[in-house]
Amino acid sequence: MQKNILTYLLIILAVATRFVPHPANFTAIGAIALFSGLYLNKKQSLALPLIAMFISDIFIGFYSPYIMGSVYLGFTLTVLLGQYLKNKIQFGNIVLGAVAGSTIFFLLTNTAVWAFGTMYTHNLFGLFQSYYMALPFWRNEILGNLFYSGILIGGYEMIKNLAPQTSSATIK
Repeated sequence: MQKNILTYLLIILAVATRFVPHPANFTAIGAIALFSGLYLNKKQSLALPLIAMFISDIFIGFYSPYIMGSVYLGFTLTVLLGQYLKNKIQFGNIVLGAVAGSTIFFLLTNTAVWAFGTMYTHNLFGLFQSYYMALPFWRNEILGNLFYSGILIGGYEMIKNLAPQTSSATIK
């Protein structure tokens, strides 16, 4: 039951951070994907950020399926990164995971915008222009992932150390 409550709270947090006023790409979904990979079982960790994205996309609106696919894939890869780091939970690894997740997301989504969109020429210059124009979004994604990872992962680890009954790495 504890795992289900946490999962629902994380979905609500992820959806809420997409609706409250925020700098572009400064949301909790990337950090929740990393947190999910670190602490939830494989099935739940993969489902949580995708469900949160889908619920919020119902209200925000759907767009190009290929570009949306790259967004969902980016968060899925961040979950897998968290699963890889599951037994290596240290401050430096969390920072690395948050930045790496942001970078994977940046590269995937902006490659998709270039490849499937009409904003950039379909040559190497257009690809680099797509990356260049998205640098402010990448910065915000990194800052958002670091901020929310600090709250979620740091908070969970602090609670885990204060309450011995929650000391197992995976939430039961």
